[in-house]
Amino acid sequence: MKRTLTALTLAAGLCLGMSAFAQSTKPTVVLVHGAFADASSWNGVAKILEKDGYTVIAAANPLRGVKSDGAAVSALLSSIQAPVVLVGHSYGGNVISEAANDHANVKALVYVSAFAPEAGETVAGLAGKFPGSTLGPTLAAPVALADGGKDLYIQQSKFHDQFAADVPAAQAALMAATQRPVTEAALNEQAGTPAWKHVPSWYIYGDKDKNIPPQAMAFMAKRADAKAVEVVKGGSHVVMVSNPVPVARLIEKAAAAN
Repeated sequence: MKRTLTALTLAAGLCLGMSAFAQSTKPTVVLVHGAFADASSWNGVAKILEKDGYTVIAAANPLRGVKSDGAAVSALLSSIQAPVVLVGHSYGGNVISEAANDHANVKALVYVSAFAPEAGETVAGLAGKFPGSTLGPTLAAPVALADGGKDLYIQQSKFHDQFAADVPAAQAALMAATQRPVTEAALNEQAGTPAWKHVPSWYIYGDKDKNIPPQAMAFMAKRADAKAVEVVKGGSHVVMVSNPVPVARLIEKAAAAN
């Protein structure tokens, strides 16, 4: 009887140990927000991922320039001693394409209503490559910076319809008030060699996006040879806010594939 109990105890301990090991081997998910948003835009997605056992870091994207923002996220990646799934929203897609280079621990890239530029392309150029973006007329007067640059915001009165049409009005109003500006220079800075050329990618976007034309995102996803492309019906530019479940599930698919 004692031998049986001992065997059962050992087996149970082994199973628990294997379970803990399985959880510890899940990649860390690094979420990078885009222009006119902040790290809290990932709250719904992060909640799901953490419940499912993932370590999540919602990075603070400076929104100052492609190379400098990429360097900031790259520094964060260097501090993570685990495999990483790197996720970018909007302009953040440009940043993750830059940041993932030279980081062997980045196993997957996930683009969420995001830009996936080729070398030499700009966010502004890609947004205008296909018809449909209505962002320009909704921007507020640029804010002059001490270094001669300009910060861009979306007019709060136009934020809901332009940026987050499928988010409740009260929530969109808070997002408008707390939006982070992006520099005009960042939107016109040429991209470097993109990491999607050597790191597998996944892509999800809404078919009612008014910032980046859905046709442009379909083009970029195909060009990057995305492993999976999901289109959220009725989804605005902030699908991670309005539809966190499909976004989180796609991230988990990317994590499981590596």
